[in-house]
Amino acid sequence: MLDLEVIPDISLGCDNWEFVLGMHFSQAIAIIQSQVGVIKNVQVLYSETSPLGVDNIINLPQDGIRLIFDPVVQRLKIIEVFNMKLIKLKYGSVYFNSPEVLPSIEQIEHSFGATHPGVYDQAKQLFALHFRGLSFYFPVDSKLHSRNSHGLGSLVFLNGASPVVSKMALYSGNNLSDCKPPQLPLSCYNRQIHLESAVVLRNANGTTRGLKLQLFTEGSSRALEPRRQCFTREVIFGDSCQDVAMALGAPNAIFFKSEDKMKIHSSNVYRQAQSKRSDVFFNYFTLGIDILFDARTQQCKKFILHTNYPGHFNFNMYHRCEFHFQLKADRDRERIMASPTSVPISAYSKWDEISALLLPSERPVVLHRASSTNTANPFGSTFCYGYQDIIFEVMPNNHIASVTLYNSNIYPHSNTLEMRDNHLWHSTTNNKVPGLQDIRLTAV
Repeated sequence: MLDLEVIPDISLGCDNWEFVLGMHFSQAIAIIQSQVGVIKNVQVLYSETSPLGVDNIINLPQDGIRLIFDPVVQRLKIIEVFNMKLIKLKYGSVYFNSPEVLPSIEQIEHSFGATHPGVYDQAKQLFALHFRGLSFYFPVDSKLHSRNSHGLGSLVFLNGASPVVSKMALYSGNNLSDCKPPQLPLSCYNRQIHLESAVVLRNANGTTRGLKLQLFTEGSSRALEPRRQCFTREVIFGDSCQDVAMALGAPNAIFFKSEDKMKIHSSNVYRQAQSKRSDVFFNYFTLGIDILFDARTQQCKKFILHTNYPGHFNFNMYHRCEFHFQLKADRDRERIMASPTSVPISAYSKWDEISALLLPSERPVVLHRASSTNTANPFGSTFCYGYQDIIFEVMPNNHIASVTLYNSNIYPHSNTLEMRDNHLWHSTTNNKVPGLQDIRLTAV
C-alpha cells in the first residue's frame, strides 16, 4: 500500500518521488517505471480518433490513483484518488486516511481546517467539500440533504455515523470543473532545456533554411533561487556538431547509423569510405527534435520534428515539438486569381486540411516501425508524403506524427517519393532520403 503525502494545489508523493501538477506525461511514466514492484498494473487510456479532445489518463487500479493529463500540452492537471481504501494519505505529516483512520467529515475538517460550505450534487448523490486545489467527495443519500442546508452541519446522519470520503481530487486553482494544468514546475526541469515553440525558417525560393527555437530552462538569480530562464537559438543546415551543441547543449542521446543496407548500390570507393564512418543523430527528447549530421562533412543535413501523439510507435519518447510554419498553397489558383494563399502548418494540423491546398506526392509510402528486439508494432502503420524538401508522416487518424526537413542543397527537392529496396527515394533526382532507420517500407 502506497504511503503518500498530499500538498494541495501542488503534488502527491513521498520522500523518493512525487506526482507534481504540471509535470509532463513522460516524467510521470518515468516515475512509475522507477517503482517496478511497488506500483503495479498500470493502464494508459487515450482516444485514437480524438487525441486532442479527450484527456490522456494513467490509471493505477491497484493503488486507487488516476492521473489525468491535458491532451494538448500533455501536462498533469488532475490527480484523482478514486479508491481511498487502497492508499494511505497524510497532510502535514498527520494521517487523515489509512486502515486505522477513516476519512470522515470530522477527520477532514480536523486535518484541513475550515472552508466554504459544501456543494451537493443531487444527480450523483455526492457532497463535495472544496479547499484550494483539493476536493473531497462524500456519498450522501438525498433524504439526508435539506434544501435549506448551508453545509455539512445541516445534514442528519443516522446513529451518528457521518459519511466517509469516496473520492479525492488534487488540482491547481479553486475550481475543479475548469482547472488547467500549470506551467511546467521548476522541480520538473531536471536541468534540461525545454521547448516553448519552434519556427521553421523558409527561404523565398521555398526551401528550408533551419529552425528558430524559443527555449526555457532553469536559471538562478542573485539570491541563488531557481527561476525560469528563456532564450532563443537558431540551428541551420550546415551547422557542425559543435555549433548545435553550443546552441542547444548536449543531446539527451546520440544514435549512430552504423548499418546502411543501401551501401550495395554505391560505388566501391564510397562503400569503403562509408564503412569507416556513419551518420549520427543528436536526439533532443525534451525538445521533440532529432538532428542528423553527415558522416563525411559533420554538418547538419536533416531535422525531424515529433508531435508525440498517443497511438504512435514513438509515443512518450519525445515531448511534443510545438512547431509552426507556412507554405504557399498550390490549389485553387484559378479561384484566387492572385498569389497563392498561405497554408499554416503546426503540430495540431490535420493532413486532409493540408493536402487540400498543397500538391504532395500522390502515392504515399507505408511506414512500418519496429524495434530490433521486437518486430511487432501494436499501433499499426503510418503514411509518408513528400512535398518539396519536407516529408509528412501521417497517422491513420489524420494527425501528423512527424515532419522531416532535409537540406535541399544536398538532396534537391521533389514532390515525388518512391519506394525501392525498402527505402524512400526521390524519383527525379535518384537520391535516397537520408536517415530512415529501423523501419520497413511498403508501397501503397
